[in-house]
Amino acid sequence: MTAHISIERIEQTILLIRRHRVMLDTDLAKLYGVTTKVLNQAVKRNATRFPADFMFQLTTEETAALRSQFVTSKSRGGRQYRPYVFTEQGVAMLSSVLHSERAIQVNIAVMRAFVQLREMIGSNKGLARRLNELEKKYDSQFRVVFEAIRELMTEPELKTKRIGFKT
Repeated sequence: MTAHISIERIEQTILLIRRHRVMLDTDLAKLYGVTTKVLNQAVKRNATRFPADFMFQLTTEETAALRSQFVTSKSRGGRQYRPYVFTEQGVAMLSSVLHSERAIQVNIAVMRAFVQLREMIGSNKGLARRLNELEKKYDSQFRVVFEAIRELMTEPELKTKRIGFKT
């Protein structure tokens, strides 16, 4: 049986790039227990399963931004090509091209992480609506309290959206 895969660990690897929540090929390869080269070769052999809304390659600028955030070197054994990223649908499709018990377990964990992230963001939107309703009922002396609550609500979402930052 495969080792337990932490949803929290997976959530830390989900990035926001081009307004999509994605995972890097290198992070996915680590989770699947294969090399990045093996993962990308499996995808290339099944290219028709991965349209642009399932997977895309980062631009040179996006790659440079990631490289600077992770402090990786291109010249000292670092990556020689621009990374690929996979959307939630792309990760789901990986289960059809990577055939192992570990791939099944990883896909289940990754899908749960994406769902949990979506629920968290949705609950923050619902909470923001409710906060707006309450603010209308009370006078301006509570404005500071409402602003402080809004600030607390936005903190987790900002951590998720920062490209390449792992906490």
